[in-house]
Amino acid sequence: MVNSKLDIESIRKLFPVLHQHVNGKPLIYFDNAATTQKPLSVIQAINNFYEKDNSNIHRGIHTLAERATLAFEATRKTVQQFINSNESEEIIFTKGTTDGINLVAQTFGKANLKAGDEVIISSMEHHSNIVPWQMICEEKGAILKVIPINDAGELLIDGFEKLLSAKTKIVSVVYVSNALGTINPINDIILKAHAVGAKVLIDAAQAVSHLDIDVQQLNCDFLVFSAHKLYGPTGVGILYGKRELLDAMPPYQGGGEMIKEVTFESTTYNDIPYKFEAGTPNIADVVAFKYAIDFVNEIGKTEIRHYENELLKYCVEGFNSIDKSSNHQIIKLYGTAKEKVSVQSFTINGMHHFDAGMMLDAKGIAVRTGHHCTQPLMKYFGIEGTIRASFAVYNTKNEIDVFIEAIDKLVNSKLR
Repeated sequence: MVNSKLDIESIRKLFPVLHQHVNGKPLIYFDNAATTQKPLSVIQAINNFYEKDNSNIHRGIHTLAERATLAFEATRKTVQQFINSNESEEIIFTKGTTDGINLVAQTFGKANLKAGDEVIISSMEHHSNIVPWQMICEEKGAILKVIPINDAGELLIDGFEKLLSAKTKIVSVVYVSNALGTINPINDIILKAHAVGAKVLIDAAQAVSHLDIDVQQLNCDFLVFSAHKLYGPTGVGILYGKRELLDAMPPYQGGGEMIKEVTFESTTYNDIPYKFEAGTPNIADVVAFKYAIDFVNEIGKTEIRHYENELLKYCVEGFNSIDKSSNHQIIKLYGTAKEKVSVQSFTINGMHHFDAGMMLDAKGIAVRTGHHCTQPLMKYFGIEGTIRASFAVYNTKNEIDVFIEAIDKLVNSKLR
């Protein structure tokens, strides 16, 4: 389907949404950190499920139920192999990253936190990795602590070490910042957290499409991500957890599938993963998610990241050329860490980020503007929000040329 030398035009042909005009201009989609577009194989898989195999799963004995169940569980096995978990039962299907973090906070957190215990997150967390911990800390009387960062958007590991103590029960940190693109030193964080007996949850929502993830090598206790940031459907997410932890955690929701036996007097809960998958799941989109992973595996994460890094470097060079031609800094970059993925946030001096986003949209260029669900991070930098361009394997340098030219025209209009 796709050759090994990254024939980008062949890759682009697999994504129907890219071949359209927006506001009379060819679409340039640079909002991949929010959600990636879907290859035709994923779209067709959803259609095929509803046309041929639509049935509820696990409890039916008829042919459609068996086919649906096999396809659903095939995705679980594919995810297990994709992140190298020890067994497929350690893979829990959720609605997304946010749902996975809430699940851990409301089960593991509720069962293990007490007054005076401490939970550590970082200054660059998405709201979905802040609010659930605030809620459970308030309920349990635990204390939430925050790892500081520097102006490049890098975590201060010395500051993290100072926060750690015997009171630390959970460390929940983002692998890759959605607002800055920073790749955090997750291996080091996990080792230091485990040294004081804390459990570690990794938010891999942004990392999963760029970096190879091996949960056994990382030795993380939990890891969450969303399918829609990995060329898959919306409404599907993954929670990985070590078996001994998942077995010990209470259920998150009650209902069908998560039980073994129900009487009016008591209920016996099902084994993992089903204990955490109450009710009818998002079957069609789970089935289709396998095809998104197959797409990524066929190209290869290493090839994808190498190409995306080239795009990021090319874009930053374009920003620098604008500043050089205007003889002063008019483009302010946020997130200049040495280790990062293809995400670049920036502001234009004298122009509100919303205005810039609307003007770019008029030219068919889709970027994200605002605080990116990282308001504490924006407060650290003393800004309300940024413009964020984020690149995927189907983007091109030609698109970046159009983007930089559009930014240059916005800059020149402000200078006049």
